[in-house]
Amino acid sequence: MEETKELKASNFIWDAIEDDLASGTYTSVHTRFPPEPNGYLHIGHCKALVIDFGTAQKFGGMCNLRMDDTNPAKEDTEYVDAIKEDIHWLGFDWDDRFFYGSDYFEQDYEYAVGLIKKGLAYVCELTAEQFRDPAYCGDVNHPAVSPWRDRPIEESLDLFARMKNGEFPEGKYTLRAKIDLASGNFCMRDPVLYRIRYIEHHRQGTKWCIYPMYDFAHPIQDAIEGITHSLCSLEYEIHRPLYDWVIANCDVPSKPRQIEFARLNITNTVMSKRFLRHLVESGLVDGWDDPRMPTLCGLRRRGYTPGSILDFCSRIGVSKANSLVEIGLLEACVRDELNEKAPRRIAVQHPIKVVVDNYPDGQVDYFEVPNHPQHPELGMRRVPFTKYLYIDSSDFALVPPPKFHRLKPDSEVRLMGSYIMKCGEVVLNDDGSVKEIHTTVDLETGCGNPTDGRKIKGTIHWLSADYAEEATVVLYDRLFTVENMNEIDSADYDKYLNPDSAIRVEHVKVEPALGDAAPGEQFQFVRDGYYCKDTKNANTFNRVVTLKDSFKA
Repeated sequence: MEETKELKASNFIWDAIEDDLASGTYTSVHTRFPPEPNGYLHIGHCKALVIDFGTAQKFGGMCNLRMDDTNPAKEDTEYVDAIKEDIHWLGFDWDDRFFYGSDYFEQDYEYAVGLIKKGLAYVCELTAEQFRDPAYCGDVNHPAVSPWRDRPIEESLDLFARMKNGEFPEGKYTLRAKIDLASGNFCMRDPVLYRIRYIEHHRQGTKWCIYPMYDFAHPIQDAIEGITHSLCSLEYEIHRPLYDWVIANCDVPSKPRQIEFARLNITNTVMSKRFLRHLVESGLVDGWDDPRMPTLCGLRRRGYTPGSILDFCSRIGVSKANSLVEIGLLEACVRDELNEKAPRRIAVQHPIKVVVDNYPDGQVDYFEVPNHPQHPELGMRRVPFTKYLYIDSSDFALVPPPKFHRLKPDSEVRLMGSYIMKCGEVVLNDDGSVKEIHTTVDLETGCGNPTDGRKIKGTIHWLSADYAEEATVVLYDRLFTVENMNEIDSADYDKYLNPDSAIRVEHVKVEPALGDAAPGEQFQFVRDGYYCKDTKNANTFNRVVTLKDSFKA
């Protein structure tokens, strides 16, 4: 990964690691990125990904990729493949250190048996409803209650083995840690370590019918892999005592340290994979890679670049406090990059036909225009000029508002890179809309250069009607109308979907140079915004971002 894509500033995680190395607690740095393969990675995961891989890179260490597939309910190999693709797209690699949480099911089971033998775990018969009952779970003033806490070790060992062998129905038993029923941290009130689930696992099949809880399996996986620093989001801070308890009481080969950071929240965006799945399965979006989705595959299809996303992560930095980041910052990052790199092209989204009365019918002249005004090394292209042109309807007003410096009756504008044009007769349709505009051009101003001595305030883009091709443009915008979706009940998310988040514009006129664009190729449509050739629909261009932030909720 290029140096410009790294986290640039020091942060509290790096400070803690430097202290650990200086004290000799650890002699090297080994991190891991543990996504759950029950959905596609989104921009929120990207922050964790950059921290995990970037921290290892910073200290010359290693970072593992481990699929957290201990919950078989919603996991799928489709998501595993997509996660790998997204991580590689961003420029990170795990070398040969790719693992599954399910790789350690045998060790998890043996460590659980070890806890039972030490008197630190027991089989419990409380039902799920009883676990939620205050009479058993307690409250801030009352400890929890567990009638099975003193079950004999041999009896728990026998029941746990029979749970593994599939002798009991789901919900009949759980394995719980024996810690502290009166703890002020409810995560430590004898938490569940194992539960019975008769669900086929995407890798293990039906071999297992008991599955470890994440809080038990994850520290064991970290320790087996030799992870030194387990970096995770802030919601796991309350779980850290349990992480440390598992490490301290299981005979694991190493002692990793958990450090938490604030997760990424972005305005006008929802990060819940469960809700994103709902959007996909209910048909409210065009799949996980819908360009409106915050998924990395959606951002890629829309036209975002790895560099812009990594620049965004670098700019927001690493903090301990949760905050809400303006989506405009992410848009600014891709806007900055595409402004520097994207070739310029012409597109007329709402065409009006223009007839140049003083230009010979059948004559074609070509104007040389740069592919990028700041980068002459990107070369020039030829744009044809003919008697019949298209201009955008937004560049003409029959009854112009004040300070309207585009085409209007008896006025002049400069055609970008070409002649100065004067408006003449305007032909209307029966409904009063403009059918065509008759004009003349000053043929002495063909260079389109202001040094020709003519001072014209307005400049508009145009295309030859004889050579223009047709395309479809989709104007993508923010998916939700509410800035802080964290304040909205998740049951009401659907109510705040932006109805204008995807506006499809057909019969857009584009210059011939766009006809050969490769899927995924990005351009600036002059005077409009940045666009990307869609990877799924032929002859379709997705708006990545406008030239300036113009969103209004």
